[in-house]
Amino acid sequence: MGPEAGEGDPQAVYSALCMTCGAEAPASDDSPEHVEIWALKHTGLNPAHRQYKAMVETYWRVTPAEGNPYRELDARGA
Repeated sequence: MGPEAGEGDPQAVYSALCMTCGAEAPASDDSPEHVEIWALKHTGLNPAHRQYKAMVETYWRVTPAEGNPYRELDARGA
């Protein structure tokens, strides 16, 4: 098992949820920077909103080992 490595697939998707009002940052692929900026702006507009739930999604793929019958299915594109 390892990270999904398909072309165009993100390594991670980041988001944040304001624990005060439930507002959620738009998801951002591969970098938490946009989510961090969103949280800072949200706090700037709402000074009492200072606690966030940070969320990171990652994607994995199971690759059958050599000798495993499912590996042959992967080779055939099944």
